[in-house]
Amino acid sequence: MQDSAQIFDADLSGLGWADWCERVNDLAGEDGYCEPLGTRHAAVLVERKPILLVTFEDHQKLTELSPQAQPFGWSMAKTLGWSHLCVISDGDTWFRDRRVYGYFDRLIDDGFFDDFDQVIFYGAGPCGYAAAAFSVASPGAKVLIISPQATLDPRVAEWDDRYIHMRRTSFDDRYGYAPDMLDAAESAVLLYDPEIELDAMHAALFTRPNVMRFRTRYLGYRIESSLMRIGMAPRVLAQMSTGKLSRLSLARLFRARRDDSPYLFSLLQRLMTDQRDILTVMHCRRALDRKVGGPRFRKALHLAETRLDERAAGSET
Repeated sequence: MQDSAQIFDADLSGLGWADWCERVNDLAGEDGYCEPLGTRHAAVLVERKPILLVTFEDHQKLTELSPQAQPFGWSMAKTLGWSHLCVISDGDTWFRDRRVYGYFDRLIDDGFFDDFDQVIFYGAGPCGYAAAAFSVASPGAKVLIISPQATLDPRVAEWDDRYIHMRRTSFDDRYGYAPDMLDAAESAVLLYDPEIELDAMHAALFTRPNVMRFRTRYLGYRIESSLMRIGMAPRVLAQMSTGKLSRLSLARLFRARRDDSPYLFSLLQRLMTDQRDILTVMHCRRALDRKVGGPRFRKALHLAETRLDERAAGSET
């Protein structure tokens, strides 16, 4: 491959779908490519070996995770020397496209995945669904999925009313029901916020012996960006590759949220809604002491302390 820095350091922000694909193909060099898969999907390969990271990503959301609008996997490839295959969509499609099926069929027929010592699949939300569903193409792979949907087939998940526009899309043909497709994986880790009821219901459908579900409470709907912000997602992938990942190590990695202001504010809102004044005081004081809290924490601290004082005065009276 030509100079790695040329692709890993490229600024792709501001490019529309067609221009982004064309620019990436120019940068990929002789040992990589950006192959269109119909009008709304493409496959981007950067081959370095011996570990292959397969990510499913949405072009419209790239800038949320990278100011340069780069696929998340490029940072892992640049840092750890991994190969990276990014299957990217133009919007949320859940990758339900026969051209995508055909692409993975071709990779299987060519023995592409057999050339790597290890294969890891990754995705979040609709892309998490795809990472689980297409992981069957590489038996023995490891999988990290964040808040995935198991299926949007209304016969199975009619309770999920968030994506009604997808109900006519087939989820019962090839690479269909994501939990079943994980049966061929060596192991899978599913991260989700149990406070998001519909995400928790989908997570329950992934109950399998080889799937470890881990709660990331109070991260909300933007769980992937939160995990990226605290640096947890790439560390989980690195530990998966070395076989060191466990529920205990996940809990230790999740401690990084304690210094994340958006997470702390989300937790503060919950405490205030429930009027847990003593916990609110403790939470605000800790945040302010560690300089990760601001005016909102000082205001919440004052309100909680005022209510506690009023209750104390009332009980004395």
